[in-house]
Amino acid sequence: MILASAPVATVVLTLAAAAAYAVPAAGAARLSEQAARMALLVAWLLHGLVLAWGLLGDPPRFGFAPALSVTAWLVLTVYAVERQLFPQLEARWALAGLGSAAVLLALVFPGAELHVSASPWLPLHWALGIASYGLFAAAVVHAWLMTRAEKQIRQAADPHAGVPLLTLERLTFRFATAGFVLLSATLLAGLLFSDSLYGRGNAAKWDHKTVFSVMAWLVFAFLLLGRARFGWRGRKAIRVLYTGSALLLLAYAGSRFVLEVVLRRA
Repeated sequence: MILASAPVATVVLTLAAAAAYAVPAAGAARLSEQAARMALLVAWLLHGLVLAWGLLGDPPRFGFAPALSVTAWLVLTVYAVERQLFPQLEARWALAGLGSAAVLLALVFPGAELHVSASPWLPLHWALGIASYGLFAAAVVHAWLMTRAEKQIRQAADPHAGVPLLTLERLTFRFATAGFVLLSATLLAGLLFSDSLYGRGNAAKWDHKTVFSVMAWLVFAFLLLGRARFGWRGRKAIRVLYTGSALLLLAYAGSRFVLEVVLRRA
């Protein structure tokens, strides 16, 4: 925890972003559509500035909390784009709460300083990994929306309210497929070029992060194969998606959490 040593600008931007996120999260029922959209846009922009400040600052830092913060920002980016295509998509309050929590967590746990001796390919490797995090997180959000829509149908709610269930299902698997492609590229790059990326021996390839990532990859491959061959859908597919996402979360964020918070090592 390095909150006390955080630059003043970082603290101010972070608190402003968290406050802006809290507006649509806490007052979703009282805000007009335009006011809620503007508050979320301001929060998204401030969140992006906080991320850029942390990654491009002197010294740049990264860890489990910034990884979760970037993931939340990517999910909100996906939501903003989708909202233009599906105006009936309603997840603003939940995502705003997620964004507020993520940006504050990254302030409390800013991560370790990045080594200047790292390979120039390391940012690309991380970008692929974090992008796969974001896509799978988007898939999880859509799976949650699927569950909520199915519950509303069972309760005989208005069938024209919200995004159609089949549309949510298609979007869920599109995000999961895209995330699987990027996760495959991330693992391939890490396994083939770990020496140049991290400057470590071959024995270090199979650390906790790699093991959990491979386990997640196998679960996602199982999910997509079951979808293609056996038409998996509904609760069975969602449970497998949640399992793979939990393993992927443990791969980097979980491993770094243990190192940074439990063991207090960089």
